[in-house]
Amino acid sequence: MIDRYLKQTTFTSQADFEKNLELIIPEHFNFGYDIVDEWAAKEPNRRALLWTNDKGDCKEFTFADMKQLSDQTASYFQSVGIKRGDMVMVILKRRYEFWQTIVALHKIGAVIIPATHLLTQKDIIFRNNAADISAIVATGDDIIIHHISDARAASPTIRCLISVGPEIPEGWEDFHKGVQNAAPFVRPSVPNNNDDLMLASFTSGTTGNPKMVTHDFTYPIAHIITAAFWHNLRPDSIHLTIADTGWLKAVWGKLYGQWIVGATVFVYDHEKFVPQEILKKIEEYKITSLCAPPTIFRFLIREDLTKYDLSSLEYSTIAGEALNPAVYEQFYNLTGVKLREAFGQSETTTVVITSPWMEPKPGSMGLPNPLYEVDLLTPDGRSAEAGEQGQIIIRTDKGYPAGLHKGYYRNSELTYEAYHDNIYYTGDLAWRDEDGYYWFVGRADDVIKSSGYRIGPFEVESALMTHPAVVECAITAVPDEIRGQIVKATVILSKEYKDKAGDELVKELQDHVKKVTAPYKYPRIIQFVDELPKTISGKIRRVEIRQNDNK
Repeated sequence: MIDRYLKQTTFTSQADFEKNLELIIPEHFNFGYDIVDEWAAKEPNRRALLWTNDKGDCKEFTFADMKQLSDQTASYFQSVGIKRGDMVMVILKRRYEFWQTIVALHKIGAVIIPATHLLTQKDIIFRNNAADISAIVATGDDIIIHHISDARAASPTIRCLISVGPEIPEGWEDFHKGVQNAAPFVRPSVPNNNDDLMLASFTSGTTGNPKMVTHDFTYPIAHIITAAFWHNLRPDSIHLTIADTGWLKAVWGKLYGQWIVGATVFVYDHEKFVPQEILKKIEEYKITSLCAPPTIFRFLIREDLTKYDLSSLEYSTIAGEALNPAVYEQFYNLTGVKLREAFGQSETTTVVITSPWMEPKPGSMGLPNPLYEVDLLTPDGRSAEAGEQGQIIIRTDKGYPAGLHKGYYRNSELTYEAYHDNIYYTGDLAWRDEDGYYWFVGRADDVIKSSGYRIGPFEVESALMTHPAVVECAITAVPDEIRGQIVKATVILSKEYKDKAGDELVKELQDHVKKVTAPYKYPRIIQFVDELPKTISGKIRRVEIRQNDNK
């Protein structure tokens, strides 16, 4: 299938990749018809989804199953009034119904808005009205369904609420009953256009209210690079991305590129992350490829990995936040697998990646994805030299690439702020070395200016993470009359060090940072905490730490 969308399907070097990568984008592309249904016609018994949960259940779905289920679901959605262009919010956690739902909505031409089950009533009302949500498909097994019901009165555009169960409250549709009784699906007579909105996602809002990122129907094709040249998947791969379906990381790693390649998507539906259970699943189901944020790997490397047979694991990738080199080294020493980092945003696909033919540099994001014209821009508008910090940007003067978002819904001001004069500004700072590898510094708003020095939070966090006392940390700036700003570390201690929290350990950590990185970067203030403030997607809210310090 991949050869339909790439002019060249294999690459032997970065030079080959940069010179010859070219996507083939057909007119009226629709992931539901052109990928799912085509696999069903070509290889109906090819396994698409292997789903398990923490209750011991297991289900397998072939592409033929997915075609049938998505057709039935699309027909059911049409029967309750969902049509092309409607905004539909989907809150399905890791339930297998997510896959048939998203493919069905693509087939109809509706706009899917993935959302997390952690939303409050206030969050739901905000999203319903910001996007004029017409329908919500949700799990019926926890408090989220009650938040949705309570939000309905303040959400005038909602026409239909659909529950996949087990609870079907009054006023809600029964998803499974509706799908089972659906009439035969009739494909819409007018196909979608490539530039129609297909997917919208509210960003996690580390600095303010979430923005609504929009993507068109060509977006899945750009994720071929994600699956084939970052995850390194083949048709016989079994791939696990640890992510909830409420975030775009799920379609990065659990749907689009993976199914274009023809790989099996493995899903472990669980309520609470338990490292031992993830390791058991890798062993039991012979997972070949794993992708997760650094936090997950920090917990995995603290387990006794000799208790598990991880020999099936060929490849591991990491994204969501910058990778601390200490995590890379420990995972490699324990498993022999090199973690390959990438950088991207909700607004993009993979922008910078560590591809299979590249030797990873621990802590580096890798090299630019040739799909995008990536550069580093200094504050005075220059392209940054080697070793010089700059903002990661994407130039579009040679054409607007597939995978780059279509702007922030109903917010032209924010859209212009991020994209103007043929440049998309990511808001993230990095530097590149003499080999062209990119190294993450931090969000532009998070960089600390102390005594004339510019200090990136990530480099200090990486230094602290090499000390055994530190499980997780966040670096922020504190105002200082003499230096302008000073570095503060907010630290979660490992259980072995919790009873040692005090001035002596503060001094030990400060001295450790001075040895690992430039001495001027050491944290002059260290605070020990039990948890860090995070967004509902798990990203550290440094802005909240700064606000609390300024109270």
